[in-house]
Amino acid sequence: MLKLTPAERSALRSEAHALNPVVIIGESGLTPSVMKEIDASLNAHGLIKVRVFGDDRDARIEMYDTICNELGAAPIQHIGKLLVLYRPKKDAAKERSDKRGKGLREVTIVKPSPSGTKRPTVKKVVLKGNERVTAGGNIKRAKPRQKSSKRPL
Repeated sequence: MLKLTPAERSALRSEAHALNPVVIIGESGLTPSVMKEIDASLNAHGLIKVRVFGDDRDARIEMYDTICNELGAAPIQHIGKLLVLYRPKKDAAKERSDKRGKGLREVTIVKPSPSGTKRPTVKKVVLKGNERVTAGGNIKRAKPRQKSSKRPL
């Protein structure tokens, strides 16, 4: 089970306020397929709400503890039939390392004045993945690669 400070738990509680339940536990209880779905939701979202149908409070508390212990999640809140769970995303570090320069990036372009006596112009520009800045400070798009007619696709 993941341990959080009260301040972290409070911040996650306020974040979870606007969320809708992603997983619903029915009358059959905590089955392996439900656990698998909760695990997949925690991997995708990190912070989720689970709704439990059933009037037995002790059974809900037991389910809550079981989910947290088996999946390594932190219990955030238990109000009525709603359970709020948190586990840091595993894919977050992988997503950051896969980007490697793709997407948008901000670049500062400094162009000298034409006469050379005035201040240079400074401009911040957002470049897309296929764009580059030339030595003169212009933005160029990458040309599509030429394809050989001899080589089949």
